[in-house]
Amino acid sequence: MSLTEAEAIETELAPPFSVARPGELKVPLVFNSPHSGRIYPKAFLAASRLDPHTLRRSEDAFVEELFAFVTDLGAPLLHAHFPRAYLDVNREPYELDPALFSDGLPHYANTQSVRVVGGLGTIARIVSESDEIYREPLAVKAALERINRLYTPYHDTLAALLLETQREFGLAVLIDCHSMPSSPVAEGDAGRPDFVLGDRFGTSCSGELTRLAADQIATLGYAVALNKPYAGGYITEHYGRPHKAQHVLQIEINRSLYMDETSFEKSAGFDRLRADLETMVRGLVPDIPRLAIPRAAAE
Repeated sequence: MSLTEAEAIETELAPPFSVARPGELKVPLVFNSPHSGRIYPKAFLAASRLDPHTLRRSEDAFVEELFAFVTDLGAPLLHAHFPRAYLDVNREPYELDPALFSDGLPHYANTQSVRVVGGLGTIARIVSESDEIYREPLAVKAALERINRLYTPYHDTLAALLLETQREFGLAVLIDCHSMPSSPVAEGDAGRPDFVLGDRFGTSCSGELTRLAADQIATLGYAVALNKPYAGGYITEHYGRPHKAQHVLQIEINRSLYMDETSFEKSAGFDRLRADLETMVRGLVPDIPRLAIPRAAAE
């Protein structure tokens, strides 16, 4: 990617992400939607063998809109404008696939993670579990530019939001917001539940807080699963430090609840789901201090 292309992409993605801030922090919650970006740079589309509609299959469409209410509750919401197919911030910074690049990767690249092997590294090679994105291999320089221009500032911002919240309340709970296809690609698999909550099997979030969230969702009439098939990605793993009163809970929402998965249009269920999500979050707030502060610190 030439400097001219890089500058053009930077202009298209200005700003590359946004933080919706409340007038005042009122709750120890931070919300993040890393995969709902839908600005596809022209140079990226030109380099892809896939049409824009196919590229959107990896997008968590409208998730940041589903959670837009959180600022009224006194919590910030961070969300990307760039798409996951272009750069995935829910990965380590250098999970890079050797099969995707025309030249050698730096020594610090993680080339062997399960996500890389599956084609879904920091720079994704595929969408929809099998569709190759690029016509030709990329230059490593292009990947490093994306990481420097987008990934690093995004995580700097997320870390700052968590630090600000923890300083204000003595704890912070990050809700990492995602959506999932209603049916797995693999043949023979059953349909997915309405929600999947991921806490890295109890390591990224207080188990009591996870169970409370699951109970709130179930009370609203939804089917909810824990950690399967989604236990949480890099963000959940990296920022989840329950022993330090910093918790991360990933929430995956079945797209069939709120959108047409073929046309990428909101469905009649969008408003109801948004209202139910607000009910769920409001139900969590009173118990968060009790469930999220490490017992040793609270005694």
